[in-house]
Amino acid sequence: MVVPADGGAAGGTVRGDAPAAGRAAAGRTVPRQGGSPEAGPVWGPDAWEEARRRVRRAGRAYVWLNLVEQRMRALVSDVLRPVYEPAHGEDWVTAAAGPAGEEWAHRAGAVREVSRRKGYLLDPADDRLVVFLTLPQLRELMVQHWPCFEPHLADRREVELALDELEVARHVVSRNRALSETVLAQAERAAARLLALLDGGRAAVPGTPGDVVEELVGDRYADVSSVHSDRVRLQRDLPVEELLAGAQRLDAVGIGLSLLCQNFTGRRLVRLAAGGCRTRLLFLNPASSAVRRRERELGLGRGELARSVEANIMHVRRVRARLRDPRGFEIRVFDETPRFTAYLVEGGRPQGLAVVQPYLRRSRGAESPALVLRGTARDPEAAGGEPGLLDVYREEFEGSWADSRPVS
Repeated sequence: MVVPADGGAAGGTVRGDAPAAGRAAAGRTVPRQGGSPEAGPVWGPDAWEEARRRVRRAGRAYVWLNLVEQRMRALVSDVLRPVYEPAHGEDWVTAAAGPAGEEWAHRAGAVREVSRRKGYLLDPADDRLVVFLTLPQLRELMVQHWPCFEPHLADRREVELALDELEVARHVVSRNRALSETVLAQAERAAARLLALLDGGRAAVPGTPGDVVEELVGDRYADVSSVHSDRVRLQRDLPVEELLAGAQRLDAVGIGLSLLCQNFTGRRLVRLAAGGCRTRLLFLNPASSAVRRRERELGLGRGELARSVEANIMHVRRVRARLRDPRGFEIRVFDETPRFTAYLVEGGRPQGLAVVQPYLRRSRGAESPALVLRGTARDPEAAGGEPGLLDVYREEFEGSWADSRPVS
């Protein structure tokens, strides 16, 4: 055996040197000795942005899935409980599942017992076996007992197709995997269609998940649920049809109210009014000096803006003339300097919805930023007694309406 001059064994380390990092005699990995610790793995801006994007998509999909599951659970309870509960009592879900579903019914019961012992059941209303069934299990109960559901649902095939489309999103969201825009859009369409079918074919309220998500931040941002750089982007995300869906009251103020008059036909306005929507429209007086000042600001020819306002007023006057009760459709003009245009809607959603655009000196209304305001059921004491922006613009509208003149 050849002995090195330094006295170490062949293949060994030099005496006094630090041992080789990362490998021990027994083949074990050992931490690096001495020196400054290396920085651990961190997320850069791109990684955080991707994480936020995934959260936004998954959050919106979760709202849809939550609504569908609640609706399915309520429907199964309403239909099957009266059939099985008289004979089986609290075990009516197990009885309805039958031999084919006995295993998952007992598994759901075991999960409920664990939740009871650990105190996870915060709401007594959730201490029911049907609450612990998953969406596929609720679907299985519906399929097994379709004759019971047939009088309430229009088309079994459509219901099952919509549930099939939701399964992809459900698996992705439940396992916190990436959800693409395509799958999210497909899930939203399927959920909206399914909710309508479960309600007997009636159209679901548009923007339902948006309502839920935006209410979470509405109080934090003084009712502002979204901001759009111009009217084109606003209408892409919130079309006029969706803004006025289910409206029972519409108050609008502005120079020419083009968002309403040029994007909502007279026939639709007649149907809206005939459905019980009380409407108050407040235009800038086309003969006022404020119109001429606005024309100079925008670089328009004399009378160009005035003629546009007059055309919109004539449009809504024709609508009013077609109504059986024109008292619920009021048109007025004001002479003050216009500061904003606002559409305040009540009845379609809780606490109301509004679109507000400020007037900029060199920008037309279609080019001005647009705020979407969604009222929240705020606690005056918790919020310090301060109103939200929706209340502020309602008050401004009422003040302008009181100082206006009716249009014959």
